[in-house]
Amino acid sequence: MIGGLYQAYFMRKIGKIICSLLPVLVVLVPFCSAAEEVEMNVGSPAPDFSLLNQQGRTCSLSAFHGQWVVLYFYPKDDTPGCTTEACSFRDDYLAARKLGAEILGVSVDSPESHGKFSDKYGLPFPLLADTDGKVARQYGALWSLGPIRFARRQTFLIDPQGRIARIYRKVGPGGHSREVIEALKVLQHAAK
Repeated sequence: MIGGLYQAYFMRKIGKIICSLLPVLVVLVPFCSAAEEVEMNVGSPAPDFSLLNQQGRTCSLSAFHGQWVVLYFYPKDDTPGCTTEACSFRDDYLAARKLGAEILGVSVDSPESHGKFSDKYGLPFPLLADTDGKVARQYGALWSLGPIRFARRQTFLIDPQGRIARIYRKVGPGGHSREVIEALKVLQHAAK
């Protein structure tokens, strides 16, 4: 009984401290955090890169020259939204392949983390480890708060000539893969 009273008292005190600091945090976070926007336009060349995949093998964007690429950035392996998005791309993988497209997922997680995530959900496409955030930064998809950084949920459709064909800066994880498949169909039809 007494332990419960102390716990309730302690939790109220912590709640009051957090509430008193909230106005300060609201003011400081915009100055400390940075969503690094890079001006990417449809038609611009997609920045090339080489990153390790979940098996520890090097994967380069240039290796996919001549085919469509769905390059999607996501914040963190095995989190609810990222799992939903990855599993949606997994479920639509054959549809993407029928359209001649490869799917590449990128986050700042390690190849080992990607391997566990890929194995757990049976992901058939490469997950690339951008551990220093350089590639996410090149695409304007890096977000940082002091030493904490992660890739923002964004997708780029890259055409067979290595140019950006479509940019999705605001992505909802649920139906996004279907949206991308439909866009690939439209883009390929327009290219004929």
